[in-house]
Amino acid sequence: MTNIMVGKNRIQYEQVGKGPDLVLLPTLLAEMSVYDKVIDELSHFRRVTRFNFPGFGSSSGPINQNLEDYAKLIHESMNVLNLPANTDLLGNGFGGFVAVTFSIYYGNTINKLILVDTGAGFPEAGMGALYNLAENAKNKGMDSIIEAALKRMFPDNFIDSNPIIVEERRMKLKEADPQLFANAALSLTGLDNRPKLKDIKNQCLIVVGLEDETTPPDLSYELHQGISKSELIELPGVGHCPQLQDPEAFLNAVLPFLQP
Repeated sequence: MTNIMVGKNRIQYEQVGKGPDLVLLPTLLAEMSVYDKVIDELSHFRRVTRFNFPGFGSSSGPINQNLEDYAKLIHESMNVLNLPANTDLLGNGFGGFVAVTFSIYYGNTINKLILVDTGAGFPEAGMGALYNLAENAKNKGMDSIIEAALKRMFPDNFIDSNPIIVEERRMKLKEADPQLFANAALSLTGLDNRPKLKDIKNQCLIVVGLEDETTPPDLSYELHQGISKSELIELPGVGHCPQLQDPEAFLNAVLPFLQP
């Protein structure tokens, strides 16, 4: 894995494979390793670039507390790496919110858009959890939010039956910078892309785990309604991170869409 300087930010990335370009953006609850179980398959026919957001891995700030700046940072990172305009963009969770914002402002610089368990903005009922995660991370450190984060990543039955994966996620999340984690969480509280979804012209695939309690399915259905060139695939029994919980179902949904 390598670092690049993008303005004042150090951004960690990994690039593997050959072929048309594909960028992967992770959820707030993880970092780029959230794609470990699918990266080999994707890189068989794509050059895959995955980024860590500031505060994860060796990526660092400063970055303002709004999604537009996160989208701009990814846009500039792709420019530093000279990624072409036919690059496809895939985002999960927080990375999906960034990808939606990216497509609104920089959609002419990418090709296809894949949105996995994400939305255009959080409903009022979901704001409390974001504020709690942010305040606990800032005031008490990452240890204080890990168990809540894991329950937002996976359904309870998956947590009970997959202790190795859960422990790996626990250790990765402990390494995040609590201030930058909080910054990203709070950036979601000021986001409302709903009126701008009509501006997205990219061909779009929306993938939704029907057991996702972090970004509930209604948020994906809202994306599907608002983005004219979108299709939607539901994954029964799957939570917020299908690429980890059910890699086969994730790949079966994504690979046909990524074909030329």
